[in-house]
Amino acid sequence: MAGIFSTLMLSAALIAGALSGAFTSAAQAQTAGGYGPLQISWEVRNRFRLFREERDFLLHAETGRGRSVLASEQALAIQSDGRGWARNTVNRLCIDLAGRVSEPCTRDNVKESYLTPIDHPVVIRLTGPVPVGATCAWTVDDGDGPQTSAFDCAEPVNLRVRYGRTTVVTADVSSSEGSQRVFTEIAVRDIFIAGLGDSIASGEGNPDRPVALADEGFCFRSYLGTAAAQYYRPSRAGYKGGRACEAPDSLAVWQRQSALWFNPACHRSLYSYQTRTALALAIRYPHIAVTYLPLACTGATIADGLFGSQRARDCLPSKSGSGACQGTVNGQLAELREAVGAAKRRQADRQLDLVLLSIGANDIYFSGLVADVIVDTATERTLFRRSGVMASVDDARSAMARDLPQGFAKLREALKPLVGGDLSRVVYTAYANPTLANGGAPCPGGRAGFDIHPSFNAQPQRLAAVSSFVENEFLPQLRALALCEGGILCRNPRADRMTFVDGHQMAFANHGFCARAENDPEFDRQCFSARGDSFDSDIVTAASQPMLCGRSAGEYRAYLPRARWIRDANDSYFAAMTYPQGLPTSQQPSDIHDATWGVLSAVYGGAVHPSAEGHAAMADAAVPAAAAVLQLDAAVPEVTSQPAAPIPVAPDVPRPPGRTGLN
Repeated sequence: MAGIFSTLMLSAALIAGALSGAFTSAAQAQTAGGYGPLQISWEVRNRFRLFREERDFLLHAETGRGRSVLASEQALAIQSDGRGWARNTVNRLCIDLAGRVSEPCTRDNVKESYLTPIDHPVVIRLTGPVPVGATCAWTVDDGDGPQTSAFDCAEPVNLRVRYGRTTVVTADVSSSEGSQRVFTEIAVRDIFIAGLGDSIASGEGNPDRPVALADEGFCFRSYLGTAAAQYYRPSRAGYKGGRACEAPDSLAVWQRQSALWFNPACHRSLYSYQTRTALALAIRYPHIAVTYLPLACTGATIADGLFGSQRARDCLPSKSGSGACQGTVNGQLAELREAVGAAKRRQADRQLDLVLLSIGANDIYFSGLVADVIVDTATERTLFRRSGVMASVDDARSAMARDLPQGFAKLREALKPLVGGDLSRVVYTAYANPTLANGGAPCPGGRAGFDIHPSFNAQPQRLAAVSSFVENEFLPQLRALALCEGGILCRNPRADRMTFVDGHQMAFANHGFCARAENDPEFDRQCFSARGDSFDSDIVTAASQPMLCGRSAGEYRAYLPRARWIRDANDSYFAAMTYPQGLPTSQQPSDIHDATWGVLSAVYGGAVHPSAEGHAAMADAAVPAAAAVLQLDAAVPEVTSQPAAPIPVAPDVPRPPGRTGLN
């Protein structure tokens, strides 16, 4: 939209006159005559600043209008036919696949500093009973002198407003019905949010672009088995290498068709509850912008992940399939300190407003508990025990008593200076018990959902023991740690309490990994057997069609709504099929049909982690807590409208660079 810019001399006396009671009777007369109250409304455009393109934000803003995060996620899932809304957005972010912030980031064709914005795009509109054909003379003043332009009042006006300043916007409305002045103040609040934690925080289980599956089978060997101890599972679509165990191929060829995460090393996903929480705040509060820094990493513990470095989960993708893999990921606290320090060097008053946090599960060996529950055959159990992959409830209980309180105390002290000493700005979102369904009863166990690997079986007794430990010991202990309750000693209990979120746990009690419903996706109902016999055990026929239901595995949709909000092992393989390339070279099998890959491909992509729906439900619990901490629901001053007064106009002068402008 073209505009004509003039510099105006707008005196304090004029503003005072516009606000004075001298115009009260005239304003009342105009209202009585049907002119009515006009207002200027405004909102920040593309205000979730992780997104480079406004179309990605608008998709969520339009879908999320009047809906919960969960309802929005379900609507987007249907809209994408279960392929997921993030599959294209993942390539349009201000953070690259290596986790590096783009400085500057080109957002909607404008270069912006991501961590320290100097201005924000805003759209303003005249709302209310706008007279037909009315003309608006807009005046915008950010303190460096007013700028003006005239448009049809029905047209929205786009401008960029200075960050850290209040911009006064005035509309002088002229029509056959008379004239009126409406004005408001624009002050964008840019909220800096960081996400820290482990796999629940990163979004594990929900690749931004799921793996595509083929009709044919792919062979894996079994541990310590004979040449005949083989089994077939769906292959990756597009894979042209050897699919039989006797026809090995390189991992590089296999990885060309891998799933995509917006940070492969940490399996960070746009579906994570932390991303959805930050995005939901941007959607619901139009006068803010959200600068979001995701740092959570799957596999993280307090010691190795938050404070220290940790092993990477995957390598960066490449066309050749042999992307560089640095092997380790820097500690999240060090990364956050560096980002905050860099921001403060550019903007002295820039502060970290909020930390979203989930941590502790790996500190008590939760993945080892899962392995103990689902690995059922003697050979694999022996091997995994010797390698330290499995853990018992007693192991977890001991670590929870011995290590977790000290780790939390150390974490508090590290977070305090980052949030200005106010730990209420750390929103700790607790885990949900993944083993519950049917009103909170533990899942019954069995092979259903875990028959992707021949050795898997959710053994009922071990499952019940883990479920009880999580529900009655681990989750209450996390609450006590975050809130300095239940005998947890904090240096200053009042100042050391985090904001604690667990409102989603009740909802998860009906949506554990064993939950099923009549409206589950048709593929799930027909092809994932409730008896645990979904795959053909005959290696001859399974080589060409591994699904007993006879349907193509490519029909599976990772993001369709379903009763279970927890990924089972079948989901993990069908959505991600991850081979952990970040392992040391000495631990990498040379043969992609190796038994180790068979196990890891079924669990490393997010088995027993929340689905996108689960993360959305967690976000619905976290958003009100975050909004309360940030005081986003504080009263906003009303827009003021008055009849117009004459405005003295100075001669046109060139507009100095950097000033606020309309377009």
